Amino acid sequence: MTPDVEAALGKATAARALVVGPLLVVAIGLVRGWPGAVAAAVGVGIVAANFVLAGVVLSWAYRRSPSFYHAVALAGFIIRLGLITLVMFGVAWLWDVDRPAMAVAVVASYLVLLAWEAIVVSRRRRGR
Repeated sequence: MTPDVEAALGKATAARALVVGPLLVVAIGLVRGWPGAVAAAVGVGIVAANFVLAGVVLSWAYRRSPSFYHAVALAGFIIRLGLITLVMFGVAWLWDVDRPAMAVAVVASYLVLLAWEAIVVSRRRRGR
């Protein structure tokens, strides 16, 4: 594995948010209205940025050593989930945002993008 594989995966996953995001924004917007759509867009953006950050950090860690990479992958996951939560609280504190819509968008986009990336990676390994 080359060090920049993780960064490329993070960027590719974030790029897939350009497909997932509009679908979530429209779906949540239909249920919660314009404020919900805006909050959903913010939520998807938070998740996309999180995937890019994860890729960059993991690529950096791998350049240091494979053992360090494994430690950062494990601890980094927990830290990044905490960071998502902190950013959501920060956004909710700074702006009057539809919190339930943002939360649903974050959870849904995170799970969909993670599953999509797992499928893509597993297909590449099998040569499809």
